[in-house]
Formats: sequence, C-alpha cells, structure tokens
Amino acid sequence: MAKRPFPLSKAYTLLGSGPVILISTAHKGRQNVMPMAWHTMMDFEPPLVGLILSDQNYTFGLLRASKECVINIPTAAIAQKVAACGGIHGDKANKFEKVGLTPRPASVVAAPMIAECYASLECRLFDTTLVNKYGFFVVEIVKAWVDPAVKHPRTLHHLGKDNFMIAGKRVRIRAKIK
Repeated sequence: MAKRPFPLSKAYTLLGSGPVILISTAHKGRQNVMPMAWHTMMDFEPPLVGLILSDQNYTFGLLRASKECVINIPTAAIAQKVAACGGIHGDKANKFEKVGLTPRPASVVAAPMIAECYASLECRLFDTTLVNKYGFFVVEIVKAWVDPAVKHPRTLHHLGKDNFMIAGKRVRIRAKIK
C-alpha cells in the first residue's frame, strides 16, 4: 500500500496519547471540569504527568492559581457527558450541574473527584517551567483511587473533533528475542 501526504494540522489525530481524561479544578469556591486528550506520563517515582492546556481555557487559570487538580478517568458509560463538557465554558456555567457529573471531595487536594469516573488521581503542581511558552503543566500524582468493580475499563480515546475510539479487547504480546 502506498502512503500519501497527510495534513500537518491533523497529525495529532494519529498520536493519541492515552484515554480522554476529565481534569477537575477548584479555586476560591469555583469548581470546573474539562475533558483533555493531550497528556502524557513523564516519570514513575514520583509519578509525574504532563498536561497541555490553552491559556484560553478556564481550567488553565484555576490550575495555575490553585496549584492542584484531579485527573479523572471516565469510561464509555459517560461518553456523552464527557463530550458535553467540552462544549461548555466553565466560567459561564457549572459544568457538573449542566452535564450531570457528581463532584466528590478528594482526600489530599481541594479539587473534586468525579464519582462517575472509574479512577481519580489527586495531583499537585510540580513544574511550571513550560507553562508560559507551551501551556505545559507538570503535575505529581499524590493519591490514586480506582473502582475495583471495573475490571476492564472501556476508556475513550480522542481522534479529533467528534471522533473517538473506545478501548476494547486486551491482548498480551510477548517479545521474542533471539
């Protein structure tokens, strides 16, 4: 099969980094939640995650001011709510109420966990060196929660605009080294 040129503006659709996450933040009595696909694990110990946020997003200011957030990992069961969060501006409406997500108190940070998500990672800001230039926040996971009833989560993976893939069959592939 011959390859052909692909638009550079759509290259990101080929490089999904992992599941769509819901970032929840809180500062001075205001809570917000936003879906995000641009994130990456950066280290194991301490567990560090890189998050890319536009300075035009309400969450950007809340994260910068509060220095903490919760990374919530949703499944396909709430896909419509996740998508709806992306179309609402957090400075104009309470997204939790508007889309029907349930904020629950976290144990270490002020930002809420989301009850409907199968996992929640409480995080504190670790490094802001690249925030001004790239909107790249590095957070440290300080507490992790997972629903033990969810054995094989069907996570959402963003492929651009309103296109998603849902995680499916798991396989084990062992490398054969000669």
